[in-house]
Amino acid sequence: QVGGFSWEDCGNGKDPVVLQSLSVAPDPISIPGSLRISASVSSREAVASPVKVLVVVEKALGDLWIQLPCIDGMGSCTYDDVCVILDNFIPPGTTCPEPLLTYGIPCHCPFKAGSYSLPASDFLLPDMELPSWMTNGNYRVRVTVSRGEEIACIKLSFSLKSQ
Repeated sequence: QVGGFSWEDCGNGKDPVVLQSLSVAPDPISIPGSLRISASVSSREAVASPVKVLVVVEKALGDLWIQLPCIDGMGSCTYDDVCVILDNFIPPGTTCPEPLLTYGIPCHCPFKAGSYSLPASDFLLPDMELPSWMTNGNYRVRVTVSRGEEIACIKLSFSLKSQ
């Protein structure tokens, strides 16, 4: 049962990239609305393209957890190279958006080894046209990042509330 926002590193401490802290507010997350996030990540090695990301999204239906399909890039999807996706959102040569710029957090591959920390920062979640199956409810998400071998794994649990 989801009792509010929680996360865990599922790489058993063996992965080169480790999420060390993460906090998200409000709880439940409201769409549209403001989301306050703080996080810290450490990486023992540089992360360069191609970076594959496997996302598995489950939604609670009563006592059952149902895996959501991948529809229009949302849900349980595999992204073959998030570096290309980042380049599409933020063209190479463009400065990273705030608050990443202020805190020296890169937004393009390759990501250098080291520690990255984001103090509590507010992000606006716009009024998105979410499919009905991705609105109000409790969710579990597992994100596995790999470059041939797993380099990071994170599990999240959270509730969504949409207007």
